[in-house]
Amino acid sequence: MDLHEALTQISEIRQQVARTETFRGYRAAPVAFSGIVACLAAAFQHTLVPEPAESLAAYLGLWIGAALVSMFVTGLAMIWYCKQSTSSLSRPNTILAVGQFLPSVVAGGLVTFVLYQQVQVPAALAMLPGLWSIFFSVGIFASYRLLPKATFWVGVFYMTAGVLCLVWARDDFAFSPWAMGVPFGVGQLLSAAILYWTLERKNDDD
Repeated sequence: MDLHEALTQISEIRQQVARTETFRGYRAAPVAFSGIVACLAAAFQHTLVPEPAESLAAYLGLWIGAALVSMFVTGLAMIWYCKQSTSSLSRPNTILAVGQFLPSVVAGGLVTFVLYQQVQVPAALAMLPGLWSIFFSVGIFASYRLLPKATFWVGVFYMTAGVLCLVWARDDFAFSPWAMGVPFGVGQLLSAAILYWTLERKNDDD
């Protein structure tokens, strides 16, 4: 066995071990922050975008901006965790978790781009809150094995909320601020509670 083959096997073993570890890079505080951002965006949507069906760019700008702020804060927290962690698995675990969740984010972005650039029909764009929630649930299902087991039910919540938003995406509910505020506000706050209760609370007690 040469050195290259030995290093390759060690790398594969580390990846296998990383898949059995609970990922601790998602912290309760930034996840809760993202839920608060969703609630604030919903609360101010009527003020900032009073007629979303006639101002589709402003509507998308509001919610994409809120998502980017949340992702930025969560990303900083993950980087900080990697730098502070003494575990040799923190970096491969982080790469694995991001790699499992990222495709759903990319898919959601591509669907949003196509609907806005090619369709630009308010009735179609009103389905975006439901679609975003479903894509988010797919990302959770893809990565929940690295997370506390209760996270599975967060994915179920997002999937259910997304389907309901698609069913109701018409009339007065179309472009409702709470079509985004409730799924992502409640979902992220629920995720933060699970992370704190199952991971961080134990550390605080210790």
